[in-house]
Amino acid sequence: MANILPNTDAGLITADNSVLVFIDHQPQMLFGVASNIDRQQLINNVLLLARGAKEFNVPTILTTVETESFSGEMWPQLLDVFPDQTSIERTGMNSWDTQAFRDAIKKTGKKNIILSGLWTEVCIAWPTLNMLAEGYNIYVVEDACGATSQAAHDAALSRMVQAGAVRMTTIATVLEFQRDWANRDHYNALMSLFREFGGAYGVGIEYAYTMVHKAPAARKVTK
Repeated sequence: MANILPNTDAGLITADNSVLVFIDHQPQMLFGVASNIDRQQLINNVLLLARGAKEFNVPTILTTVETESFSGEMWPQLLDVFPDQTSIERTGMNSWDTQAFRDAIKKTGKKNIILSGLWTEVCIAWPTLNMLAEGYNIYVVEDACGATSQAAHDAALSRMVQAGAVRMTTIATVLEFQRDWANRDHYNALMSLFREFGGAYGVGIEYAYTMVHKAPAARKVTK
């Protein structure tokens, strides 16, 4: 048990013990992504993560940098998931340097911080290192992050893991919120999300629904 992180469910994250943070999902930042992920796939992963978190009522924090002078507003698709939330605006690249961001994290009372953002090597790596030093458990959803090159992405992940961060992926994170298929409260909504945003996994679900169970074809997820 020596390597099991404290404040977790025997090492697992749950909807009740975590907070999800979206950092700098803005047009200018997306332009610069050149790591090994298609930009549309990156958007899909972020939306799956966001909608999954909302379905399970995971506390969520949004933050942006220099929206008017450089980066542009947060992606409208992401803002649509959280229409009642206001993004924390920053001038600094490191979210943890902004008092309002630190206050928002502390206000949740959670110790497990799940991160998605642009770019991996700066706006994810820097607050990760700071928050690890403050005693938080940090989970980086690496396929919901992007960097200026694959080398930059890999180096940032190595740096964060060496400091104690945990690498995650989008589908695995959302499934960890669900955890048990006997939990039917979120089942249908989750299947709809995966059918729309889950790539090959979603296609498999669609096939099982329509060909095996003779269900109608999936329609776009509504807000």
